[in-house]
Amino acid sequence: MESEYLKVEHNGLTFDVHRGGPARGPWVVLLHGFPVNSSCYDKVLPRVHDAGLRTVTIDQRGYSPGARPEAVGDYRLDMLTDDVLGVLGHLNIAYSMLVGHDWGGIVAWHLAAKHPDRFTGLVAASTGHPSAMAAALAAGGDQRTRSSYIKDFIADSAEETLTARDGVLLRRAGVTAEELAPLLEPGAITGPLNWYRANFTGDIAETLACPPVEVPTTMLWSDGDTALGREQAELSGRYVRSDFRFSELAGVDHWIPQHAPEALASEIALRSAMF
Repeated sequence: MESEYLKVEHNGLTFDVHRGGPARGPWVVLLHGFPVNSSCYDKVLPRVHDAGLRTVTIDQRGYSPGARPEAVGDYRLDMLTDDVLGVLGHLNIAYSMLVGHDWGGIVAWHLAAKHPDRFTGLVAASTGHPSAMAAALAAGGDQRTRSSYIKDFIADSAEETLTARDGVLLRRAGVTAEELAPLLEPGAITGPLNWYRANFTGDIAETLACPPVEVPTTMLWSDGDTALGREQAELSGRYVRSDFRFSELAGVDHWIPQHAPEALASEIALRSAMF
């Protein structure tokens, strides 16, 4: 088993990257969401490696200390996807499977949809296809209420609100003090919040618009998720032009990588085997 931490430069930014797993085997790229960096996959990676898969995790833009541009516009979705392609290019990884949770899921859906020649499959945890999310928001169900927290994340006062009392609001939402520690460093939370500001203001529909996905896809959703509802997860199948599997986890909250690592690793291994 190899395990290596790297500093990868792309477009003037330096990303913290971990590469691990058996010396040979298919590659899997795992993309984290908000507010936890790639350490959210710490319990998933050994299980994926045991399945014979090699992995790459990236502390994405705003999370790697060397990749924190100041402008909100530097966190647009097209830049986030380009970062992943740039890191994979540096590592000479031509083909891989994608795994994404939360915001990492949005990035993964776009990568899979727009670069089907680069990715062999997708496992999306919690976050459905962007078009399915748009449909759920328009349907008049509960997704609009579930998503109401976003207005607080794009507010000018978001940094102060979310770091107050050692991040008590995020800890109440299920993030541990250890996971939050990197974001409580001076200025560290602004980049992650800029993902919301850059992509959930203005013409949101145009910004998040995503073509259908043509690679085999698994949608893993947990029934204890308070932010992302079942409708947006199930509707994702309408936007996959290949094999689609919907898998529901009972009694699990939003934090699937941390709280259901066995289930996520199993779905990754299954999707890889099916390919």
